Amino acid sequence: MWRAGSMSAELGVAFALLAVNERVQQAVARRPRDLPAIQPRLVAVSKTKPADMVIEAYSHGQRSFGENYVQELLEKASNPKILSSCPEIKWHFIGHLQKQNVNKLMAVPNLFMLETVDSMKLADKVNSSWQKKGSSERLKVMVQINTSGEESKHGLLPSETVAMVEHINTKCPSLEFVGLMTIGSFGHDLSQGPNPDFQIEVGSTNVRIGSTIFGERDYSKKPALDKSAADLKAPIEVTQAH
Repeated sequence: MWRAGSMSAELGVAFALLAVNERVQQAVARRPRDLPAIQPRLVAVSKTKPADMVIEAYSHGQRSFGENYVQELLEKASNPKILSSCPEIKWHFIGHLQKQNVNKLMAVPNLFMLETVDSMKLADKVNSSWQKKGSSERLKVMVQINTSGEESKHGLLPSETVAMVEHINTKCPSLEFVGLMTIGSFGHDLSQGPNPDFQIEVGSTNVRIGSTIFGERDYSKKPALDKSAADLKAPIEVTQAH
């Protein structure tokens, strides 16, 4: 896989998107023939970035965007410029979601997917809140698994996965389970070979990339919102969906 750089800082969002999509396609071409031929979804992680950069990426064909913090996502998705310029935008929430913030997240315009369901209680709360919203479609959700076993990361144990998915499918009628999400180990020793968690050749269908598209983030200008939310430090995150 590739290392994420900050190519967008000098060359622009349009070029960065083109380059990232080309690399994704190259990785897809290396997949074993026995894997399903599913085109990966590129989610552009726009946290800390202004609305104008989201609109710029949208104007060059990008539709899926990811945010880590509920308040920032709500403000960005409700921005009049984004609402008018990006009618087909699809927002993914990719941070740790506290139960007290569920109702606020459900109010986000054009919310498409919650990628970080990590407990049955959270699933129940999200299901109830989405149901009250009265949407004609189920909310797409992923179950977050802590495959690396790191205490600093949220997510279920791999052994808890089946029970969690069964709970969503049988007890949460307003939710649509679409796949699993995991964040690979950030400290992988590259001298031992490529980080297996970042190789989309193995069949991942959801790829999250941020600074490679939008440039390095300036956290000094960001308000201290949703402090407990997990800051996903991995430059490239891959998830399995269908």
